[in-house]
Amino acid sequence: MLETIQLFTENWLNIVALAWFLICFRGYMWYAKKKSYTTSCLASVMHMYRKEWMMRVLTRDVRIADTAAVANLERTVAFFASTTMLVLAGLMTLLSYTDRAITLVQHLPMVHPSTPLEWEVKLLVLLTLFVYAFFKFTWSLRQYGFVSVMIGSSPLPSDGLDEKQIQAHATRMARMGSMAANNFNVGLRTYYFSLAVLCWLINPWLFMLVSAGVVYVLYHREFTSPTLKTLMMSTKL
Repeated sequence: MLETIQLFTENWLNIVALAWFLICFRGYMWYAKKKSYTTSCLASVMHMYRKEWMMRVLTRDVRIADTAAVANLERTVAFFASTTMLVLAGLMTLLSYTDRAITLVQHLPMVHPSTPLEWEVKLLVLLTLFVYAFFKFTWSLRQYGFVSVMIGSSPLPSDGLDEKQIQAHATRMARMGSMAANNFNVGLRTYYFSLAVLCWLINPWLFMLVSAGVVYVLYHREFTSPTLKTLMMSTKL
């Protein structure tokens, strides 16, 4: 019990900083998901565009351009997935050079003294975030592959399906595309928050400040940005 109290006393600032980061990280993920169901945002507006896109797909006999567009989205996700693997390899290498890394940063301004154990814990948190991002990117990649299959299996205009069946198939394809995009978006958010964790290697107070700053930037881009307003100019939202 005394050892636990002593551990908390010696590392209270890092513990508080990590708790604040988790609140920002998980809290924003939860808030953005719930808010997208009731408020216009990039996710909800883009879903409307995907549904319109898939409705037009079902009116075309030749869908080469549509599958090419999905393939282009897959390439973007694959780039981030492969980049994440490179970042993970670099972080694993850095773990074996803890003492040298501490020496390199200790002369920077605002640096908070850290023990080798604290440094390794911070790097492990960073590793965990990039592993999480990697799983999100690869799942998004698979889901875009599912969209390609769904487009390939779509009925042709000559099949004579009624409007209800066409609407249902377009909705399924749009929903799968939105699921893929949302997973990709979560991976990108994780990259943003990983930048905040880098600040933890310098100073816990800076870490908490940047974590809050990331939440502000993400909220502005997804809920109040000029990009969103431009996208809504031609929607019925």
